Amino acid sequence: MTRPSHRPDQRPQLARRRIAALALAATLFADSAAQACTRLVYFGAEGRNLTARSMDWKSDVATNLWILPRGIERNGEAGPNSFKWTAKYGSVIASGYDISTTDGVNEAGLSANLLWLVESEYPKFDAGSKPGLTIAAWAQYVLDSFGTVAEAVEALRKEPFTIVTDAVPGETRLATLHLSISDATGDSAIVEYIGGRQVIHHDRAYQVMTNSPIFDQQLALNTYWKQIGGTAMLPGTNRASDRFARASFYVNAIPKFEDPDRAVAGVFSVIRNVSVPFGLTTPDQPNISSTRWRTVVDHARKLYFFESALTPNTFWVDLKQADFSPAGGVRKLDLGKDQTQIYSGNATARFVPAKPFPFLGKNP
Repeated sequence: MTRPSHRPDQRPQLARRRIAALALAATLFADSAAQACTRLVYFGAEGRNLTARSMDWKSDVATNLWILPRGIERNGEAGPNSFKWTAKYGSVIASGYDISTTDGVNEAGLSANLLWLVESEYPKFDAGSKPGLTIAAWAQYVLDSFGTVAEAVEALRKEPFTIVTDAVPGETRLATLHLSISDATGDSAIVEYIGGRQVIHHDRAYQVMTNSPIFDQQLALNTYWKQIGGTAMLPGTNRASDRFARASFYVNAIPKFEDPDRAVAGVFSVIRNVSVPFGLTTPDQPNISSTRWRTVVDHARKLYFFESALTPNTFWVDLKQADFSPAGGVRKLDLGKDQTQIYSGNATARFVPAKPFPFLGKNP
């Protein structure tokens, strides 16, 4: 008995079905241990671009907001062989445990976001390595040093430092993170360390970043959902690959609002759509965590919006009103335990002088 053969014109369709089946299977099993954060870039009318991110963590990440002036001299907090630089730009940042920069935007309109990526593996750091940079200051180095994504990518490709990681505060596991960068033009870059090597994805098309799997595989999974079409069906779980698909669809499905305030509202609605409900736990996936807070950067107006899951108001910092001169000093906005301190509207004037927080370092 001979096996039936498929006509040549059927083969592409069959191949697409096989690819779709594989992609769906990967979606179901790919990121069972992913920390659930999401970052997206919205292309608005007349070049008014916005960046949003959610911060999802299983406990209070002890976040406060900080105004950090230009001119600060920093080092990589990695012992004698530490990377050194001086801040060219001032920035507004959201801290993690007040020992790291997890999110922020600088006065040139460049934003940086750190998200969890369990597959991260950083180069070995020893006496013969390039100068060390603590992962806690990775995003801050970018905000301090560059005005555009292109500038940052050009410098990072030269690998002037070695990323040095350490344990998450209060835990035994190492911090495994990847970095996203976006600017006022809508340009975007994703920086990962896979197998001990830096991998940079640089393209305006890279609007969305979540967590596991690595970015190349996220793009492949999202291709499947694009074939399905978001108006027909979208994946609805809290898994990183599902959030990637939803964010990718909705950030381009909402209108390009002429009113910048409506644009901010639209972007907040998308980042809320891919957030994890507060208090939700997943017994067999302990690292999928509740959304603690969300931010939106309006690059054109230089506004940094912040929204806590536990307060009724969204507020913002106006970078145009912030004093980023060295004389202005470091200033802090205390968000309280679990970010429950309530602010409303423009909170720029509510920052108070403060001692700079020390970046978590590792001395070999």
